[in-house]
Amino acid sequence: MRIPTQEETKLTNPPNIPAPGPLFNFAEHLIERNRSRPARTAYIDDQGSLSYGDLAQRIRRFAAALLASGVHREERVLLLMHDCNDWPVSFLGAMYAGIVPVAVNTLLTVEDYAHMLHHSRSQAVIVSAALLPTLQAALAKGNHEVKSVIVSNPPTALPVGMTEFQSLIAATTELSQAADTGPDDPGFWLYSSGSTGQPKGALHSHANPYWTAELYGTPVLGLTEHDVCFSAAKLFFAYGLGNALSFPLSVGATTILMAERPTPEAVFKRWRGEVGGTRPTLFFGAPTGFAGMLAAATLPAKKDVALRLASSAGEALPSELGERFTAHFGVEIIDGIGSTEMLHIFLSNRPGQVRYGTTGWPVPGYEIELRDDANHLVPDGETGDLYIKGPSAALLYWGNREKSRETFQGVWTKSGDKYIRNSDGSCTYCGRSDDMLKVSGLYVSPFEVEATLVQHPAVLESAVIGVTDEQGLTKSKAFVVLKSGQQASEDELKAFVKERLAPYKYPRQIAFVTELPKTATGKIQRFKLRELEAVAKGTKQ
Repeated sequence: MRIPTQEETKLTNPPNIPAPGPLFNFAEHLIERNRSRPARTAYIDDQGSLSYGDLAQRIRRFAAALLASGVHREERVLLLMHDCNDWPVSFLGAMYAGIVPVAVNTLLTVEDYAHMLHHSRSQAVIVSAALLPTLQAALAKGNHEVKSVIVSNPPTALPVGMTEFQSLIAATTELSQAADTGPDDPGFWLYSSGSTGQPKGALHSHANPYWTAELYGTPVLGLTEHDVCFSAAKLFFAYGLGNALSFPLSVGATTILMAERPTPEAVFKRWRGEVGGTRPTLFFGAPTGFAGMLAAATLPAKKDVALRLASSAGEALPSELGERFTAHFGVEIIDGIGSTEMLHIFLSNRPGQVRYGTTGWPVPGYEIELRDDANHLVPDGETGDLYIKGPSAALLYWGNREKSRETFQGVWTKSGDKYIRNSDGSCTYCGRSDDMLKVSGLYVSPFEVEATLVQHPAVLESAVIGVTDEQGLTKSKAFVVLKSGQQASEDELKAFVKERLAPYKYPRQIAFVTELPKTATGKIQRFKLRELEAVAKGTKQ
């Protein structure tokens, strides 16, 4: 049977999904979607639950409070918050007022926040009490002043000039009408996770989260109001924002939020219903998290969980992890790839159509192309740069024209990832474009080597980079984290890879480490490993 070419398998937006009208406010859209279910539980966090009726009321009140504090339409407000019920209220309250929330990573440094405050010119900050000292240091370090600081769940009295979140909500009358935004108006910012260097501020429109929910959350994941969602990826990431806000609120589902780090035991407690009394039916994680859970001594039995489906993104899922998870729980992991720039997943496996070891097929409504360095389509089986066309692409990187032009090329977005298209139309991840190695004149995919190493029973995770030898030639080096109590030698692991891959692909060097540098979503930061190697060799100051 002849396999269709990339050009022949291009997809357009499904005709049965209406585009947003000329007036469209995403927060108002979600409120209207759930007007008929006011008593249904929208969120459960570590302190309690929030119904859809209460969520709508609090969104309108917070919108009014921001406007009353002197923040104007299209100005930015920084959200530096752990996942809790106040997070969606803050995010959607800002959007309801036509104000632009800037959701930021809670694991960054004082210098990072000082830069983001200045870069975004945020007029207010909504912050979790535990992060207030870090915010205060960032405000003191920079020269940017804000009009108000609103603090969620402070245990004691606040410094003069700051406002407590709950008191503010209680004292404010609801905003009667949402801002008359359009689908292309500025909706919110997300900063890229920094897996390849300095984060960039991606500006998304009001319509973008609508499209991700309509094209992926409902048709691919099959979300309904009867589902309970739980995402290990936090709300401030594009992946987590879809998993725990856009997708469930679009169908009236319930979402469990967790402020603490997603350790295996913290995740298992939620799976077993020990927090909030509700067990999730969908879990959203990343390969690193799945590896840690499968290696945990406390792995729950299948009968103790209510999962019907799991999702993975952030990095490609090794087939060995997916197969072990399914064997234990009887549940598929739907591996896919999304990005801050595209907001959520555009290439994915599907329930009942999972090919572990691949990222699956284009999500209906998105088109993909694999191109060579001359911008020509590459044939199946050859490595190419991944380009995406779809309605959820960011508008630009704020204040960075050069990077905007490089990434957003007309209707196409360049992902920075290398892929191979297989004969069945599925796509296999090869690595980030700047992580690909050329060894002995041949391309080597770091991910392929890493996925092979983790098949060894002693290996928990690994990362592969290129290093330069004495002759100036590129050789591959693997950094390996072993499972607790396990041992393996360098020669043993080299032989293990040689038996399974082409001989030139085996790592010439192997270093055993206790942990790998990662972003908060679990993406391995190979550029930091390269920097450490350069410092060790004296080639970087």
